[in-house]
Amino acid sequence: MTEARPVRTRFAPSPTGPLHIGSARTALFTWLLARHYGGQFILRIEDTDQKRYIEGSLQLVTDGLQWLGLDWDEGPDKGGPYGPYTQSQRLDLYQQWANWLVEQGKAYRAYDTREELSQISAEREAKKLPPGYDGRHRELTPAQEEKFIAEGRKPVIRFKAPDSGKTIAQDLVRGEVEFDNSTISDMILLKEDGFPTYHLAHIIDDHLMEISHVTRSIEWLPSLPLHYQLWQAFGWEMPVYAHLPVLLNPNGKGKLSKRHAGFSEDGKQVLVLTKEFQEAGYYAPAVVNFLTNIGWNFGDEREVFSVEEAIARFDGTGINPANSVYPIEKLDWLNGVYIREKMSDAELAAHLRTPLERAGLTVDDSTLLQIVPIVRTRIKIFNDVVDLAGFFFREDFSPPSVEDLIPRKMDAAGTLHALEIAHAHLSGLSSFAFDHTEPAMRALAEELGLKAGQLFGALRVAVTAQSVSPPLFETMEILGKAESLRRIQLAIDVLAKQRVSQQ
Repeated sequence: MTEARPVRTRFAPSPTGPLHIGSARTALFTWLLARHYGGQFILRIEDTDQKRYIEGSLQLVTDGLQWLGLDWDEGPDKGGPYGPYTQSQRLDLYQQWANWLVEQGKAYRAYDTREELSQISAEREAKKLPPGYDGRHRELTPAQEEKFIAEGRKPVIRFKAPDSGKTIAQDLVRGEVEFDNSTISDMILLKEDGFPTYHLAHIIDDHLMEISHVTRSIEWLPSLPLHYQLWQAFGWEMPVYAHLPVLLNPNGKGKLSKRHAGFSEDGKQVLVLTKEFQEAGYYAPAVVNFLTNIGWNFGDEREVFSVEEAIARFDGTGINPANSVYPIEKLDWLNGVYIREKMSDAELAAHLRTPLERAGLTVDDSTLLQIVPIVRTRIKIFNDVVDLAGFFFREDFSPPSVEDLIPRKMDAAGTLHALEIAHAHLSGLSSFAFDHTEPAMRALAEELGLKAGQLFGALRVAVTAQSVSPPLFETMEILGKAESLRRIQLAIDVLAKQRVSQQ
């Protein structure tokens, strides 16, 4: 199959909103398949449903694809030998081929009014028949057509679907699938405004663009017999279809849809739009790894692998046909692995700069590079750095409260005394490197009869104004001796002021 026909795949989004993570996975699987076979990945815009068009959404879709690293070889912005790649610019082709089907007796013009269609639907519902069209305009005489035209009716073009027999087709994910032709309705191919439906447009485009594989959601599987019959009616070679399982909500109930964007599941935000992952501070290669794991198994029981390794193995087989629960809880773990193990200091620093600056902090390169080694094992997403280490970049450092400064099982007087002694010892050190300050403070804690955690806790809050931070003494080394001592002195002053006020 792949040797006889060059592999050309396509992702064909509709500009109806941001890129949903389910659509992103479809695009990813489509892209991996093309790259595995050294083929072409095409971006095609299906914008014929003008009522659902949302201004600016196409840019959001392409931004999402680019962020994930899914580059395309042909498309509206790049051109190519089979353009245009936007369906609203190809209307003449759809009209031409729809009329050809009519001329060949494989489709027909139907002139039903909206009221008549409503009546048909009501009659079918009363007879407990599936929704659809009853074919009443299949065999109109020229005189009947002339009458309808004289009345000002504008026709649609409907497909003459077979009403008996079976359609048997192959699916890359599900193998042989069989359908009773009685389930195929005479679907509209060309609307009265001259715009095509998906059923017609995607087949014409896939043929003319020489698409070899069509990957799409399992929700389109019931349409496969209609599409198979259309391919047969045109007499064109049908591409390989692969109907992918959908992503289910984390609770396993229902499809994960755009309306769930940002909703909370058991107190945790569930991200469903590509832009949300980017804004939340996830690393694109980790998200790609995460999506590849949903419904496809790399093998060797491996969950962490590069996109190059995925390309080498992704041949379209091995996709689980069952719908998959959206395992969002795994993403933080996987993203943390990439931060800890897959990124250089310089690359991680570049990614950490964005959330820090977004938080209104002034970031200098020297400090940023210094904090990377001490935060990379303590964050799971880039945005975590703001709460963990934002204090490095705050010019208006405010000393902590008395309550925050006092460690467990200590009082204000004991904390004040410990910090005063610590300040004196630290002032006298010739080196402020962490491997000098930590032993000195550990020895001081023992001398004061304190647990190391008590003294270190007081120092941590004094220096960072927070109880959770990167390693204390590495933090103090980066801040420098003068700044660290200044902050400890501010804490001492807070405690001393409180003591005076109580006297």
